[in-house]
Amino acid sequence: MGLRRFSMLQLLIALALLFFCVPFVEEIKGGDLIVSGLLSVVLLSAVLAVADHHRTLIIALLLAIPAIAGRWLNHLHPHLIPAAIFLVAGIGLVAFVVVNLLRFVLRASSVDGEVLCASISAYLMLGVIWTMAYWLVEDLSPGAFVFNTPAATKETMEGFNAFYFSFITLSTVGYGDVTPVSKVARMLAASEAITGLLYVAVLIARLVALYSAPKPD
Repeated sequence: MGLRRFSMLQLLIALALLFFCVPFVEEIKGGDLIVSGLLSVVLLSAVLAVADHHRTLIIALLLAIPAIAGRWLNHLHPHLIPAAIFLVAGIGLVAFVVVNLLRFVLRASSVDGEVLCASISAYLMLGVIWTMAYWLVEDLSPGAFVFNTPAATKETMEGFNAFYFSFITLSTVGYGDVTPVSKVARMLAASEAITGLLYVAVLIARLVALYSAPKPD
């Protein structure tokens, strides 16, 4: 039996809020609380956006509960709940959402607003996956990344820094201000760059094919 899910536009709006608000609120007093709230909204919106069947909703919730609860517990009690718990759960949840978003796009019979929003959301969610992955690598192996900036001594691969590096790598820009030095970090960066290139190429081909397909009378 199907469920009435959130529209893809609502998920895209939540992602846009996270994308544009994080660099401005992270440095203010209570900014970490706001970032955690925005991330929770994105994860919940993602769950509701792909929950078109009961089974999908149950799986998504089982992944979302430890991710969201772990994030807040780590925020409130960082010495009791390690960041790795919510990062691993978050990676699993976002990967599950991306798979379902891509399934929705690839199975679409025509190009409409929902398909376009799902395509963009999937791309942004890919950046979120690697954001958590970089954060996890730095948490488990400090020094896996080197910052080539004047204030590098105080920089860590958490929060916005991981977010920034992820999307710069996904778009294959690579300014060079953050350098992965460990083998795992380099492998992740290389795989993200390849994924970003392939995603755009395959997505454009799919959308053009849908748009060009003859419409039934």
